[in-house]
Amino acid sequence: MSDSIHDFKAKAIDGKEVPLSDYKGKLMLVVNTASQCGFTPQYKGLETLYKEHEDKLVVLGFPCNQFGKQEPGDEKTISSFCELNFGVTFPLFAKVDVNGKEADPIYKFLKSEAPGLLGTEAIKWNFTKFLVDKDGKVIKRYAPTETPEKIAKDLAQYL
Repeated sequence: MSDSIHDFKAKAIDGKEVPLSDYKGKLMLVVNTASQCGFTPQYKGLETLYKEHEDKLVVLGFPCNQFGKQEPGDEKTISSFCELNFGVTFPLFAKVDVNGKEADPIYKFLKSEAPGLLGTEAIKWNFTKFLVDKDGKVIKRYAPTETPEKIAKDLAQYL
């Protein structure tokens, strides 16, 4: 098992493979996203965090259709939706599973490093967030209800 998220690669929303080591030296906020969820407006707050701290923080969005089928579109649809509705400029990746046998290896790593309540690893819903330090170690897991604005207060100590 890896000890750093920097050991992984992910497929960007445009199909290009991106080594997560490209983000070494920056904090990472990794989020499983969905376009038709009650938490979808968090895209705006995530974009604000990204813009305010772009030199020290990167937000990585991983669309996922595992919760209420709230991300039914293909990558092109997802990308346009995020750009048009929320002005998203932070990196978005191809749609992934975050739970189950087909879970993306990045999410297997994140969940094992930062289990949820009572030690359960499964992600419960869209917009679960993981804060990763500059060296690729997972610092904290945030529930979907924890807004980017609330997370901004935590970020201060790491930026």
